[in-house]
Amino acid sequence: MATGETGFEDVFYDLVSVQYHSLKAGHDYGQYVRDAENAGLQDVASFFREVMEQDSARAKRCHEFLGRLQGTDQGGPATQ
Repeated sequence: MATGETGFEDVFYDLVSVQYHSLKAGHDYGQYVRDAENAGLQDVASFFREVMEQDSARAKRCHEFLGRLQGTDQGGPATQ
């Protein structure tokens, strides 16, 4: 969240938020893949799989950053 919105920076919160939304979207994309497959649109299903993989990689990267920030003061108040 930007400093102006909360009054302070909290990179930890921002990473958790991106991770959550990436994982949530990945769950939703599974249904999109099934819908496209049921419609016989393999190219669209493939696209949704690519998007799902990108979100999975994004969530994993957030997890790595969160591990690195844990216990430091760099991530904002949530890490202290």
